Amino acid sequence: MVFNKQGFSIDLKTNENEIFIILKATGKLTHEDYLILIPKIDAALEGLQHPEIKALLDTTDMEGWTLRALCDDCKLGLRHGKKFSRVAIYGNKALFKYAAKIGGLFISGAMKYFENYDEALEWVLAPKI
Repeated sequence: MVFNKQGFSIDLKTNENEIFIILKATGKLTHEDYLILIPKIDAALEGLQHPEIKALLDTTDMEGWTLRALCDDCKLGLRHGKKFSRVAIYGNKALFKYAAKIGGLFISGAMKYFENYDEALEWVLAPKI
């Protein structure tokens, strides 16, 4: 068996209409990675009237995207962007600080970059004010 050191690991929890997703991205993401991710998000949203998604993306082991994967990421944001209330990007590379700013164009909620995991988790799970 060959272990590929790229892709997503996904932890997805639901509570009524709230969905909390923790994604760990590793390596250079590809279109095939999104072919696995998107159906999981779609399935979690199925049947929910007014879903609210909070997500934490860990990019500490991520190297970037292929061009097609970047397009897939944008399509995901356009398709479900109004359902995201908060997205925290945890990372250690300046690239992802800019990705958070650009990604914020595709979601209606807040998106913020963190270099501390605990701060990212606390922020993304904070109750609405």
